[in-house]
Amino acid sequence: MNRISSTFLICFTVLLLTSTFSFAQELFSYKTVDTTKLFMEVHYPVQMDPSEEYPALVFFFGGGWNSGTRAQFEHQAAYLAKSFLVDYRTQNQHKTSPYESVSDAKSAVRYIRENASKFHIAPDKIIASGGSAGAHLAAATALIDGYNSNTDNMGFSSIPNALILFNPVIDNGPGGYGFERIGDQYMNFSPLHNIKSGAPPTLFLLGTNDKLVPVLTAQYYQMVMEKVGSRCDLIMY
Repeated sequence: MNRISSTFLICFTVLLLTSTFSFAQELFSYKTVDTTKLFMEVHYPVQMDPSEEYPALVFFFGGGWNSGTRAQFEHQAAYLAKSFLVDYRTQNQHKTSPYESVSDAKSAVRYIRENASKFHIAPDKIIASGGSAGAHLAAATALIDGYNSNTDNMGFSSIPNALILFNPVIDNGPGGYGFERIGDQYMNFSPLHNIKSGAPPTLFLLGTNDKLVPVLTAQYYQMVMEKVGSRCDLIMY
């Protein structure tokens, strides 16, 4: 297996791009916690065929689980066949911890899969993506077993079929990002510490001067993924 596979990137591109721009936008409430409603914004192809099942790309914004808005990935969503921009609870807005952020991300994937026919998507072609802490959430939907909401329909899996991770904070252990907030829970929370065989194929994109995600961490993540037989293509810029 090539360490950097252009084929993998091309497959994602061919799968998701359309010949025309997508348009927004419907807004759906996917989860209510007490008085807080969480929304996802759906971008559709301009000439959507209602008889077709489209692949779906689900974006989680970055911001250290502290802040941010679903608008972060609007430009990417404008080019893709079917995209979901997802709200989740953050510390600054909702006074919550990173655990609630993970819970919401898993709820969002379940909601999309449960309502696949309504959204005209293929439930087995859901790709989770995000940047920084949002990429952590995408990886967590695939690798982390806990932090499930008791309001979720557990008959639907939160595990996406593939991952596209932009500068993900995948190490939350000692010396990793967020350990001062996560503490001993990192063994249940950190994607790096929960890699498993059968994990969704992953495209990992990272800048070599990233201040939060060391290159060695990304290379180690890829090595462990491949060691257990899971695919991870690492592309560094």
